[in-house]
Amino acid sequence: MLNYAKTQNLLIIGAAGGLAQITIGLLSKHYPHIHLVGVDSRSMDHLPKKPEVTFIQMSYTRGNFEKIFRDYSFDAVFHLGRLSHTKENDKYTLTQRLDLNVMGTSRILDLSLKFKVQKIITLSTYHVYGALADNPVFINEDAPLRASIKYPELRDVTEMDQVATSWMWKHQGEIETLVMRPCNIIGPQINNSITRYLRSRYAPVPIDYNPMFQFIHEFDMARVLIQSMESVPTGIYNIAPSESISLRKARELIGAPALPMPISLLSPAAKLFKYVWAYPDYLLDYVRFSCLISSSSLGKYLGNDLYRFKTREALELLKLK
Repeated sequence: MLNYAKTQNLLIIGAAGGLAQITIGLLSKHYPHIHLVGVDSRSMDHLPKKPEVTFIQMSYTRGNFEKIFRDYSFDAVFHLGRLSHTKENDKYTLTQRLDLNVMGTSRILDLSLKFKVQKIITLSTYHVYGALADNPVFINEDAPLRASIKYPELRDVTEMDQVATSWMWKHQGEIETLVMRPCNIIGPQINNSITRYLRSRYAPVPIDYNPMFQFIHEFDMARVLIQSMESVPTGIYNIAPSESISLRKARELIGAPALPMPISLLSPAAKLFKYVWAYPDYLLDYVRFSCLISSSSLGKYLGNDLYRFKTREALELLKLK
């Protein structure tokens, strides 16, 4: 197990993202002796400067990563740099996302082994399971990853998860590796698809079906990542609170008016509103079908009372003004 008291250098990939920034803030506050290196292909000029944090903007090439691994001799790595399906990333084709997410993850894992990193956490998502009509009530980590069956746009994140998982078991005796699959992460610094759907005044909502969702606040997600690095052994872990909430109740707490309509009209209506709000096509299936995950495996190591924000509180922080 990694010991933060003995850790000297720690790498955070995807440092410009909101979750990474919260994670860096908590780490620098509680472990000021650790030198944090945050890398991202995006600009980080706007980020606050701290003596214990070094930010490096770079392309995600093997050569660039090999240089920083050689320069800093990292004890641990947070791989939070998955390229998500957001409006800002529309410029990337599926082929480019596959290279950045799948091949990029493979490079990072291999370099972590080569340079004797003690532990690495790779952030995936519960979306890899897919929202399908025959999903069990709660999905465990050993469930098949079916997201890309219907939606090719989820192929990159599904393959990235599979690459990380296969690599993890292959090298489990050499390096501790965690693959984390959180539920919907929400918070003031997170601008993902589900947040925009919940807040949008133009997002269609089924009138004849009220699906249940799980949400985790960005601060709690960062805390789980940090605690898992020191306390959770090699494995795949779902991350979600025990409570869930209906879609209509979630939008009510935020204060977003609904556009109620029969579920059969959901897709046609959504296409009409795409010029107002751009969304990934797969998101609508998470409105049609249940996709709740069980996080009992993680609870064995971190306990079941590790979330500071209740679901209601996390949603109210997104309340429309």
